[in-house]
Amino acid sequence: MHTWLHIGLGSFHRAHQAFYLNQYRAKVAQDWRLVGGNIRPDAERTVQGINAQGGRYTLMTVAPNGTAQYHTITSIEHCIPFEADGKSLMEQGAAADTAIISFTVTEAGYYLRPDLHLDLEAPAVADDLAGKSLTIYGAIAGILALRKQTGAPKVTLLCCDNVRENGTKFHHALCDYLKAKGQAELIAYLEANCTCPNTMVDRITPRPAETLSADIKKATGIEDCVPVMSEEFIQWVVEDKFAAGRPALEQVGVEFVPSVMPYEDAKLRILNASHSALAFAGTLAGKNFVYECAQDAAICKIAYDYVTDNVIPCLKAKSPNGQHPLNLEQYRDVVLERFKNSFIKDTLQRITQDSLSKVNTFILPTLQDSWHLGRKADETLKVCAYYYKFLQLWHAGKVPFEYQDSTFDPQKWHELLSQDNAPELFAQCSDLFGTLSAEPSFVKALQSAIAQLN
Repeated sequence: MHTWLHIGLGSFHRAHQAFYLNQYRAKVAQDWRLVGGNIRPDAERTVQGINAQGGRYTLMTVAPNGTAQYHTITSIEHCIPFEADGKSLMEQGAAADTAIISFTVTEAGYYLRPDLHLDLEAPAVADDLAGKSLTIYGAIAGILALRKQTGAPKVTLLCCDNVRENGTKFHHALCDYLKAKGQAELIAYLEANCTCPNTMVDRITPRPAETLSADIKKATGIEDCVPVMSEEFIQWVVEDKFAAGRPALEQVGVEFVPSVMPYEDAKLRILNASHSALAFAGTLAGKNFVYECAQDAAICKIAYDYVTDNVIPCLKAKSPNGQHPLNLEQYRDVVLERFKNSFIKDTLQRITQDSLSKVNTFILPTLQDSWHLGRKADETLKVCAYYYKFLQLWHAGKVPFEYQDSTFDPQKWHELLSQDNAPELFAQCSDLFGTLSAEPSFVKALQSAIAQLN
């Protein structure tokens, strides 16, 4: 039996990677099992619930027409209770039968600077380096140290978050962490014994509603204290670069490719960036859910125009002979239709969470390409302007929910938004716009886009 350890036992993992492995175990073979764990204590109810139910939980998927399916997921054999020092998690990661270690810690959980190196001054990273708490880097470093000590076989480190070139960036940031810790020998061990494939994941998975357990019991008679729900659509594209074998997930729909770059670039710029665009504009318009924004013609047009006028031309310009492997126009239309699914009650609070990282990760690349290729970026600038207006609403205390952003300094942003030249200061924020923030033409163009929304 091979073990696959997953760190970050949230709804998305349970609706995505755990679903695929469940399909594999049901249709192909039962030679792989999942073990789950966390580096934060906020999912202990899920851990306790899954363990109490013997690793079993229900995934409810809903199609755009409202048709629901109920899947019994049994691929997670065991969940490791949270420990501040991560001792049990690291021991499982170091076990000889653990061949894959995957993780979902959100985009913000990687603490990447605009130059893509690890932000060693980020409070969470500084606390980790000081031994006060764990980030994903501290957890993996601890696992690698144990594997090196025990002579465990090679292992795959599989990032499953919405970060462009996620495996490559994680690898570089982990090396930055190990250098800061003075653990050069672990960098050599990492290079010789681990791979970090790039991946692209896709399945809209809102936070489970409080009524989900009752709804599932009413529909199926199943008692489940930790169910999860998602849309019917699912996709996973993975760079086929595994250090110690993998389950044959291609037999249940996973796409293994030499490079995920074209797929993830399209997904992050079209789906994830459009999600944010709808959420910013929708919050300003008094909406509460993504489907309300997508069904509003004026708000949906913001995302449609952004993709059509700016994203697709940039993606085609970067593709060999202008030919992208995806039908981008069709992909755009499918994405926007998925957003209109009124049975997926995805909140704007969830979508706006960690927007500082999301703008930098999902939207900035289109701005950069537009500037460097000499193309218009009016619609992308408009999306950024909506984020500025969203922050203004937050500054005024009028956002109807708590804005949660793990890399966001509220005091700094309240001070910035209080200034008479706040639009200019916003455009000059390198955390959002990287090197473009120092280009006068960009700063002027974004200020103009903001002014046009007033």
